[in-house]
Amino acid sequence: MAKKKILLNAFNMNCIGHINHGLWTHPRDTSTQYKTLEYWTELAQLLERGLFDGLFIADIVGVYDVYQNSVDVPLKESIQLPVNDPLLLVSAMAAVTRHLGFGLTANLTYEPPYLFARKLSTLDHLSRGRVGWNIVTGYLDSAARAMGLDAQPEHDRRYDQADEYMQVLYKLLEGSWEDGAVINDRQQRVYAQPDKVHKVQHQGEFYRVEGYHLCEPSPQRTPVLFQAGTSERGLAFAGNHAECVFIGGQTKASTRAQVDKVREAAVAAGRDAESVKVFMGLTVIVARTEEQARAKHAEYLRHASAEAGVAHFSSSTGIDFSTYALDEPIQYVKSNAIQSATKSLQNNDWTRRKLLDQHALGGRYVTLVGSPAQVADELESWIAETGLDGFNLTRTVTPESYVDFIDLVIPELQRRGSYKTAYESGSLREKLFATAQPHLPADHPGASYRHTTETGALQHA
Repeated sequence: MAKKKILLNAFNMNCIGHINHGLWTHPRDTSTQYKTLEYWTELAQLLERGLFDGLFIADIVGVYDVYQNSVDVPLKESIQLPVNDPLLLVSAMAAVTRHLGFGLTANLTYEPPYLFARKLSTLDHLSRGRVGWNIVTGYLDSAARAMGLDAQPEHDRRYDQADEYMQVLYKLLEGSWEDGAVINDRQQRVYAQPDKVHKVQHQGEFYRVEGYHLCEPSPQRTPVLFQAGTSERGLAFAGNHAECVFIGGQTKASTRAQVDKVREAAVAAGRDAESVKVFMGLTVIVARTEEQARAKHAEYLRHASAEAGVAHFSSSTGIDFSTYALDEPIQYVKSNAIQSATKSLQNNDWTRRKLLDQHALGGRYVTLVGSPAQVADELESWIAETGLDGFNLTRTVTPESYVDFIDLVIPELQRRGSYKTAYESGSLREKLFATAQPHLPADHPGASYRHTTETGALQHA
């Protein structure tokens, strides 16, 4: 029986410090060059050499101002500050690659759906169908205040808004232009047939939209839909909409439970359990021998900032850890931030010292350190024991960590039959799901907003 092929995204952000904080101080790190096109085009070409499925680009709107009630540490350590727009990177990277996908984070709370639909279609056109959207609703009060709100909407309420946002997007991306609308007929002087282009009329609780989608259908119409919420409400949203779900696992047992919940949510929404690909965040430090990998890990630790990692985690939970003594138990407080992050503190058995130890490399993701064979063993084990489909691989020293993985781990996985040796053709959706269909599958709710080919009637009532 053929081995399950591991899916891989490079996890990155249009900033200096992303997940593993402090490593921008390493002499071989180039992340301060993030403001240049070459930084990104060279990264895209590197990842395509490694046959990565995608570059998953995180984003935030707002700043991490919970720790010490200030932005002093985020500014000094560049904890996702400054941060540039992720969407504007895609055109340049798409121009120098043929297959690499792009998972782009955008906060729907602050992006009007009518204009955002145009951005997605434009990028899907320019990349020839290689775009995904990581759907986020935000979790920072600093973002809400910057956007003119007193505070961000309550957690579950944000998902109510997100459900309606998706309805509007499906109407625009799937229902406004029929497949045969564009004929590009010079003789008849008809580019698009008016009877096959439809006005979207939406009157809802959160959005009112009356207008035609501004773009003709792109290769995928709706980009591949990513999502990262694992709260009860987030899972319900994922079951309805997500095609790829990003989770943060700490143990194989807890990760298996998360994966099972994601698949159960898809089934509850009337979709196939395998219609969702599940990715876990992971850090890898690899060298030709275990001894060399351990030495490299020790070298990285000398440059990393545990305090910066804890400051980041403060905003994820909404708890100012700086107010606690090193060994004082941290009290769980329900907040409006990331519920999966605060849930990890519910037993009240965490202290600031424990958090600093956990964030020794500047982040809190599972870290694999070893030779190519040892890393490959662990990757295969995580896939086999948890039901994961793949990983979002974080960066440590840029671009060294990706180069090491591509040169050392990828060939080992390929020898074992656990990783592809060439890209398949087609869009990002076709590659990820091994399908000949670039559009949303029939069991996805977004597909019901299409007009039928035979009658032109809208399928969604």
